[in-house]
Amino acid sequence: MTSLSGRRTFLVHKSQKQRNSQVMAQDGGVQYEPVAEIGGGAYGTVYKARDKESGKFVALKSVRVQTNQDGLPLSTVREVALLKRLEQFDHPNIVKLMDVCASLRTEQETKVTLVFEHVDQDLKTYLEKAPPPGLPLHHVRDLMHQLLCGLSFLHSHLVLHRDLKPENILVTSRGQVKLADFGLARIYSCTMALTPVVVTLWYRSPEVLLGSSYATPVDLWSTGCIFAEMFTRKPLFCGESEVDQLTKIFSVIGLPREEEWPNDVTLSRENFSPQNPQPITEQIPEFTKEGADLLMKMLTFDPLRRISAQKALDHGFFSDQSDNS
Repeated sequence: MTSLSGRRTFLVHKSQKQRNSQVMAQDGGVQYEPVAEIGGGAYGTVYKARDKESGKFVALKSVRVQTNQDGLPLSTVREVALLKRLEQFDHPNIVKLMDVCASLRTEQETKVTLVFEHVDQDLKTYLEKAPPPGLPLHHVRDLMHQLLCGLSFLHSHLVLHRDLKPENILVTSRGQVKLADFGLARIYSCTMALTPVVVTLWYRSPEVLLGSSYATPVDLWSTGCIFAEMFTRKPLFCGESEVDQLTKIFSVIGLPREEEWPNDVTLSRENFSPQNPQPITEQIPEFTKEGADLLMKMLTFDPLRRISAQKALDHGFFSDQSDNS
């Protein structure tokens, strides 16, 4: 048995006795008792469970990983170790990773279960519960500041989220924002290409939609989409395909100049009609001048010119008192 860190964290080796005991622990027979199913997807089911030792509720999220002759791929071990290492910082805007368990499902596949602290609601639910006409400006400012603090922390440790959306942003009963699932996309990528399942279409950046190279700016694009949604309570760009999503994006930010179009993509700029940028305040009048400026800095087509999480935290929007809050 090999430990990553923590008293109950382990990887799988070939002993059948070890496999059986690990399956019990991973499935909750020893340590965790499933209470309710709270989500699911292409990679498995998410459960609310109770830790039998502490009595506290946790969230169990499983990832299926291809197994080689030596157990889990080294890349997966590194990613899980990174998540555990980040946990040592105990950042207030990052959901806590409490445990990691692994068990062989077959000779070719291992189920890795990540045990996180449980938070009852995500941002999507939180926005849906907000009474009309929606969240006040000072409340949006607070949520955005916390989101960017968590994102800046991840990026400072070279971690991309890659799947930012309201469902992956948790909000506690006290209004504390916690980024969740920030490591799962990285673990998925050890054996799978980036797909629409991993990165939700409506929050994808242009470089991902075009199949170009990408880095931390992809998360700032997604954050900009979420920023707008905090006011409107509906997604900003609701495309039905990659091309349709890009068309909807260009109807707001305008068609990029030829020199801005990436060279390493197959989709030509000529596939899109010329569009001029539209003032975002016409679409979302709740935005202040400073808020609209920050949003458009996030929704910048060229990722090299897109604002970073750290610089966004220094933006005038967060010192803007035009709402008299």
